[in-house]
Amino acid sequence: MVQFVMLLIVAGAVTAMVVAFLRSRGKLPQRAAQTGTLYVTGVSPRPEGVGEQFVTLTGNLTGPNVPGAVVYGRFVWGDEPWPAIGDLLRVAYPAGNPNSFQIVGSA
Repeated sequence: MVQFVMLLIVAGAVTAMVVAFLRSRGKLPQRAAQTGTLYVTGVSPRPEGVGEQFVTLTGNLTGPNVPGAVVYGRFVWGDEPWPAIGDLLRVAYPAGNPNSFQIVGSA
């Protein structure tokens, strides 16, 4: 009986880890996202070169359940204009976790 209970506990733990891994990789749908705006307070300089580049942003995120949170993120940026301090960007983030925001467009 103890072995059966231990097997169930291990199976549950492995299942939880697999689901968390797949969610983080975008293979499973995320929970309903909240939308808000990011006021850019810091941006990395544009690297030399053409095409997609990495940009690091710091800013103040506000949304329906977040009155204002300082967030930081690194993103792939295409040929659109490089962000600047003072820009407002539309973002989506999981409810209760504004640190996991994604940029969805310009505000």
